[in-house]
Amino acid sequence: MSKTKIGIFCSLLLVLGLCSSCGEKKSNNKLVLNEVLIDNESNFQDDYGVHSAWIEIFNRSFGSADLAGCLLKASSQPGDTITYFIPKGDILTLVKPRQHALFWADGEPNRGTFHTSFKLNTETSNWIGLYDSGKKLLDQIVIPAGILQADQSYARVSDAADQWEVKGQSADKYVTPSTNNKTLDKNAKMEKFEEHDGVGIGMAISAMSVVFLGLILLFISFKVIGRASINLSKRNAMKAKGITDKKEAKEKQLGEVPGEVFAAISMAMHEMQSDVHDVEDTVLTITRVKRSYSPWSSKIYTLRETPHRK
Repeated sequence: MSKTKIGIFCSLLLVLGLCSSCGEKKSNNKLVLNEVLIDNESNFQDDYGVHSAWIEIFNRSFGSADLAGCLLKASSQPGDTITYFIPKGDILTLVKPRQHALFWADGEPNRGTFHTSFKLNTETSNWIGLYDSGKKLLDQIVIPAGILQADQSYARVSDAADQWEVKGQSADKYVTPSTNNKTLDKNAKMEKFEEHDGVGIGMAISAMSVVFLGLILLFISFKVIGRASINLSKRNAMKAKGITDKKEAKEKQLGEVPGEVFAAISMAMHEMQSDVHDVEDTVLTITRVKRSYSPWSSKIYTLRETPHRK
């Protein structure tokens, strides 16, 4: 086989590999279904004071996501899928980063944007799907029948996690509408650090070491930059004077400027930037002012007639 055929064969294999890798794209949806409560007896109430089933949607991205135009679908039996179109024009459909949106599955869409046109069945399994405005499936979940009791929810272990669990069975697994599914009341790293350094001496030493190390690095950098700039100015002065001997340039003090000169230049630049210097303008501009005539200020209109002189 010739080298040309081998090259063509390898190129085809590379193209096929790239196409297959492009086809295996993982879903990166911002909005996901996060928690569902079906049988609401004494749980969260809506703005009408009614206990209804609810569906929580979570924005797992660090940018805002708009639910306007999206679709919520639900089905408890084959062939009875009901679709709720989330209306546009409501600013509350814009979900902020890492925040939640709660929809009431009460079958009363006339009550507002967040009241769906379907209800959830407490006796059968429920399928819920979230679609974007282009009818692309963003997320879906099936709540099996019989696993939830009254005021219990089927939720992710934590926000946007892959695992689901039943919440409301114990004190550590409680129902969390419109808030984080898992609340962290302690920090393992902080507790470990406090265990090893209860007084804070290690923290103080570490902080002071970082500060002093930064100051030392700044001093070294300024020192190196200063020497480099002085050598460069000396080299330019020698080049301008046509001197090649460094001893002669040192005797004539080429490129060496007293510190008072730099201080004066710095002060002048500071005054120029802070607008505290004197502004001297030798141009005098005279403009003629036009005043419109008004009878209120005219002397010809008086209460008495001007007496005639004889």
